[in-house]
Amino acid sequence: MNTTTFDLPRRHARQRRDPLDWIFAVLVLLGGAYAFKRYHASMNVYEQGILLCAMPAMIGLGWFWKPLRLLCVAAGAATLLAISLYAQHTGGFGADLAAGEKVFWLKYLLSSQSAILWMSLLFYMSTLFYWGGFFTGAGRNSVAEVVGSKLAWGGVLMALIGTLVRWYESHQIGPDIGHIPVSNLYEVFVLFSWMTTLFHLYYEQRFATRSLGAYVMLVVSGAVSFLLWYTLARDAQEIQPLLPALQSWWMKIHVPANFVGYGSFSLAAMVAFAFLLKSATPRALLIGLIGVPGLIVVLILAVRLLAGVSPQTAGGLESWAAKIAGVMAFLGLCIALRRQLVARLPDLPQLDDLMYKAIALGFAFFTIATILGAFWAAEAWGGYWSWDPKETWALIVWLNYAAWLHMRLMKGLRGMASAWWALVGLLVTTFAFLGVNMFLSGLHSYGKL
Repeated sequence: MNTTTFDLPRRHARQRRDPLDWIFAVLVLLGGAYAFKRYHASMNVYEQGILLCAMPAMIGLGWFWKPLRLLCVAAGAATLLAISLYAQHTGGFGADLAAGEKVFWLKYLLSSQSAILWMSLLFYMSTLFYWGGFFTGAGRNSVAEVVGSKLAWGGVLMALIGTLVRWYESHQIGPDIGHIPVSNLYEVFVLFSWMTTLFHLYYEQRFATRSLGAYVMLVVSGAVSFLLWYTLARDAQEIQPLLPALQSWWMKIHVPANFVGYGSFSLAAMVAFAFLLKSATPRALLIGLIGVPGLIVVLILAVRLLAGVSPQTAGGLESWAAKIAGVMAFLGLCIALRRQLVARLPDLPQLDDLMYKAIALGFAFFTIATILGAFWAAEAWGGYWSWDPKETWALIVWLNYAAWLHMRLMKGLRGMASAWWALVGLLVTTFAFLGVNMFLSGLHSYGKL
């Protein structure tokens, strides 16, 4: 078993604390106290409890992984600056959100939409630099990969600023409209993008190699592309009042826990892709990369037929076929360039170990999120489980990764078999996350495309 990358120092926690740790802890406590003093009247007892629990959790995370200290402080400071700029322009209720189009720093950097657009640009640039790192420089980490990593950190920072400022903006529209921004596809795609990137950055530091960034950031760039398309197609950036079923404190913990799972599963799948590219023969890769898109087409056809899609909408399938052809062309290029793309990857045992740890983390949080979702359903709809399409596919995702973990822990599943399974698992997860909203309907149709 590999013990070089994941073992924590065994010294007592108190001996590891430095002055910056304690300064960070004080800043978090002061920020939490300020938020409680200013906004406690707008919180119910559950929200106050979440705030109180969030403070020690954030301190613990910052102590465990020190880069989070600067990230949290920078995001908090930028958010407070945005709030102060909004507060200078007061309207009928709270701040005048029109200031977001008039004040320079809000319009071009700190309003929620501006920050999220910067996030998108930085994640795209990060992906390009990571991929450029395969063909430039020498050694374990090239200059391009270092730049890609810095850009990824910048994208996470802008995503957090955009999320926090959007939370504030929602409360300025009306006293009953404000909510944590995890209520629709636009908001959760932002959540997915920064959370997946942050998981990658953590493992990047633990393994002391940036070569996996090119693979993981592909998923993030795909999410950003959907986010931008969805924004243009539906004006999704507009803040909307919550539907009655979403007006619950359960949403504040259920959705983030879910996306810890989604982000971890996505990271594991891209590590699995790197594993296969490094270990499988070209023939095996070609067979698999033809078979997997074929499976996607079959699934789409089956779901559309079961959903009773009319023949007039068949053009949608042609669009999907074009997208899949583009993906296959890209994967073919990866196979052709595999020597450069795998030269700086970690050893296969390390990739296998990372894949396992990512799935184990995601499975734990996805299990918690599923349980929390059942409690939320009981409160909103009067029953813990209704076999709604979203619930059914969440169960399928859970069973898929439960079986993967069982086979690994009980039967010693390793190598290419586990990697192919993890890669196919991303398709199952993607359908549960997005496909259900596209092709099916049910109680969760508030996220329908």
